[in-house]
Amino acid sequence: MKKLLFILVLFSGCTSKQIDLSEQSKKEIISADIAMNDLAAKEGFNAALLAYADDSVVKPSEGAFPVIGKENLIKYWAGIEDTRAITWKPFRAEAAKSGELGYTLGNWKFVTKDSTFYGFYYTVWKKQAD
Repeated sequence: MKKLLFILVLFSGCTSKQIDLSEQSKKEIISADIAMNDLAAKEGFNAALLAYADDSVVKPSEGAFPVIGKENLIKYWAGIEDTRAITWKPFRAEAAKSGELGYTLGNWKFVTKDSTFYGFYYTVWKKQAD
């Protein structure tokens, strides 16, 4: 019986089939996206983005070059009042089979005293140690 068990363990450990982590990763990405929205409601959009951003973050800027890097983003936002008036919700997520990269697509809403603006967003996610 011990030989049979060893052979089963050996065969189960030697498979070359890659595990598809995409479904689990999609759920993790959606959860992270929603948690970032919740943090933005409490602490502001800029604070939430900085809390979730990797050091190599790329933030597109309307009519200008993107801001590249977390330190540059901190400098870019220096002296600009943060806002809690923007909310968003993902409606789609995809992830690589490895679970290392993925993206979310969603809709955002920005409410001011005078108007409400709506838009579409995308976020690229890279799995980190945490």
